[in-house]
Amino acid sequence: MSFPMDTRVGAYAVIVQDGAVLLSHWNPRHPTLRGAWSLPGGGMEIGEQPAQTARREVTEETGLTVELDELLGVHSRHMDPEERLDGHGRPFHALRVIYRAHVTGGTLTAELDGSSDEARWFPLDAVPQLPLLSLVTVGLDLAGLLPAGLPAAGGRW
Repeated sequence: MSFPMDTRVGAYAVIVQDGAVLLSHWNPRHPTLRGAWSLPGGGMEIGEQPAQTARREVTEETGLTVELDELLGVHSRHMDPEERLDGHGRPFHALRVIYRAHVTGGTLTAELDGSSDEARWFPLDAVPQLPLLSLVTVGLDLAGLLPAGLPAAGGRW
């Protein structure tokens, strides 16, 4: 039996340099929702391959260009309608393709008029104190970089 559900496939990157991880700040641009830090990345465009998506989205959100080193994994997240932050009355299924990557160029800058509004390097041991989307925990766990104090599950989305 099928029912109306929203599905989104995205690709993201875990980028660690000198003991710091690159995160982008998700801004819901909604007066009642608070933003949180996430892995740089985002939704696939029609006809795009996941690796293309990860590279494009990292550049859009951070100003940096990256090379993908390896596929860390694919994570599936289902949300019931009442868990959704956007208020839509349908279940939501996110399929997230997560890569390990390294910076090859560019200048760290914030995305303009997008879903993120800041990009920043954080020491890995500072990550547990940040407001996070659960995608950060998933990615760091897949990369074997989960800092002490950050549970293997938690956060939003």
